[in-house]
Amino acid sequence: MAVDLSFYKSAISEEIRDEGRSEGLSEGRSEGIAQGILLFLAQAGIDVPDEARERITTCRDIDTLNRWLLRAPTARSAEDVFAGE
Repeated sequence: MAVDLSFYKSAISEEIRDEGRSEGLSEGRSEGIAQGILLFLAQAGIDVPDEARERITTCRDIDTLNRWLLRAPTARSAEDVFAGE
């Protein structure tokens, strides 16, 4: 019995795969930036409370993460990363 695999070659299938790739790349970027923020804070000896760690690691907005990343090297506390937010 032959299995119809035409769906896997269709435009809609390709669109679904592209969307999944894009989402995966975006999620990977946000996770990498979040880890960078935490690394800066750890390197500075700053304690990161669980609430702040969760806020950083669950954020998926690249612009927000980038703002936090720029603040992390000069932060004196985890709260400084979120200043003005």
